[in-house]
Amino acid sequence: MRYKKMITATAVAATAAIALAGCSGGSGESDTSKKTVTMWIYPVIADEKAHKTFWDSTIKAFEAEHKNITVKYEIYPWANRDESLATAIAAGKGPDLVYLIPDQLSTYQKSIEPMDAYLPSAQKKDILDNVTKSITIDGKLMGAPILTSANALMCDAKAFDAAGITEYPKTWDDLEALAPKFKEKGIYVTNYFGSPDVTLNMTFYPLLWQAGGSVYNKDGSKVAFDSAAGEKALSLISGFAKDGSIEKDLISTMPSLEQTALASNKVACTWQSGPADVTSFWGEDAIKILPPLTDKESVSYGTVGSLAMLKGATSKDAAGEFAAYATDAENSKKFDLASNFFSPLKSTGELYADDPIQSAIEKTIPTSRVGELQPSARAVMGVLAPEIQAALLGTKTPKQALKDAAAAAQPLIK
Repeated sequence: MRYKKMITATAVAATAAIALAGCSGGSGESDTSKKTVTMWIYPVIADEKAHKTFWDSTIKAFEAEHKNITVKYEIYPWANRDESLATAIAAGKGPDLVYLIPDQLSTYQKSIEPMDAYLPSAQKKDILDNVTKSITIDGKLMGAPILTSANALMCDAKAFDAAGITEYPKTWDDLEALAPKFKEKGIYVTNYFGSPDVTLNMTFYPLLWQAGGSVYNKDGSKVAFDSAAGEKALSLISGFAKDGSIEKDLISTMPSLEQTALASNKVACTWQSGPADVTSFWGEDAIKILPPLTDKESVSYGTVGSLAMLKGATSKDAAGEFAAYATDAENSKKFDLASNFFSPLKSTGELYADDPIQSAIEKTIPTSRVGELQPSARAVMGVLAPEIQAALLGTKTPKQALKDAAAAAQPLIK
């Protein structure tokens, strides 16, 4: 996701305000046979006009086929979205449909009506396997997916040229071997955003997964990051911190991107930012997209955006009809191209075949993973992140940091 979204992903403020509002045309309020579907969405399509155009046109086409259904939507800002939604649900004033990402699906699981009965069988079978897994909780499909993403390994060709290096890394061993060579040229081999405000989905968890580890055990009853795989992952990045192969300031602060080494071609590779973050600094020609690094497996973080139905929906059938329509192959493809994200469906094929950067990322979509689908996921991050930071600062060993984090995290699992 984009840099701003990454920063705010785990920091939810106290109040919420509606930034934009839009609704489809449609009268007939006096017609008692009319059903109204309400939907809350967020500015996934950054261009306001394009965003409203997509939803207005999609709703207009849907209403033309469903004369007895009116769809109304509101566009909320990213900031404070959990506060406003949780408050609305508690007050019984939530929308019928709402755009949610996987960790929100687990957070609001008790308030969500599963989508299994509302999506056509062919549409459910069309969903990518890893996407289906990312939105399934207790065997139930918790949303209708409309987009997905992946944070592949991104390297700076200018940094490689400056260091006189022509081979790009594929494995952790490759990255470790390159670190001293880049250091000699005043370039960091990678970066790591250590501030607890940054979601671990984009920082530590990809390393944990690549080492063959996991945040929880199989049944979700215990944390599992305090393992040999977890220690290996944390040792990798804390080793880079110790020998000066990552930018020290980023371990404890969160400066704007233009103030970091990444913006001045002083970072060789990263998995924590994407092309949209660095194009203005590197130029498109310098961006090299590669498969995620491998230790035991090659895997990256990605997200999935879905339309979820709340149990309080006034007309579940009508809400389900619209969710299925808006996220079918034709409409999700339009939405994904407009938002610069990727399709969660098999039948849409390659969306970015003519774009070398997007096409390279698109190839990694099937191996991306979302954050943990556990109600305690965010709370566990809250106690694990400071301990990872302590290891990076050298005040704790990786083993002790993970042990302490596990002790603090276990009581959070209910």
